Order: sequence, then C-alpha cells, then structure tokens
Amino acid sequence: MKFAQDIIITPVITENSMDLVRNQKKYTFKVAKDANKIEIKKAVEELFKVKVASVNVMNYDGKHKRMGYTSGTTASFKKAIVTLTEDSKTIEFFDSLM
Repeated sequence: MKFAQDIIITPVITENSMDLVRNQKKYTFKVAKDANKIEIKKAVEELFKVKVASVNVMNYDGKHKRMGYTSGTTASFKKAIVTLTEDSKTIEFFDSLM
C-alpha cells in the first residue's frame, strides 16, 4: 500500500507552472515513477483536501551530461499536471508563492 506522501514527491515551481496555477487551476508535481493517474488523483485529494478534475502525466528520461572526462546521466522522473474542478478551493502552498 502506498501512502500519499510517497506518491507526491515535490511541487514544480517554474514560471510556466505558476502561470497555469493563476489562469487555469492546474498544479504541477513531481511524482513517484510507479504511480498511475488514479493514485496521483487520490493522493492530491487526500493531502490538499481539494477536488481533482483530471491528471496528465509525463515521463522524462535522464539527460546525458559530461564534465571533463567523466560522463553520466541525470535522474529520470515523472511529472503530473493536476487540474482542479471549478468549485474546488485552491492549494494554499501555491497561493503563498504568488
């Protein structure tokens, strides 16, 4: 059994994600790689006490980086964009950032 804190790893704070919050009530999170849309929806509703309309998920591969003779890859991750319903309240954490 997965806990909500294990599924939602961290919020993504960028200019683009903050514009989505202001204009469309879409919130962006880094999530666990093995989490699916249903688990992400339940985790957001449980943690933030909001109503979720839809969840979009994107998988990112690690990029190849090189520093001198050493080469490697950055970590891969999964990102979820969560859309809230019109009658749902906002997530307070993001309100303090605007």
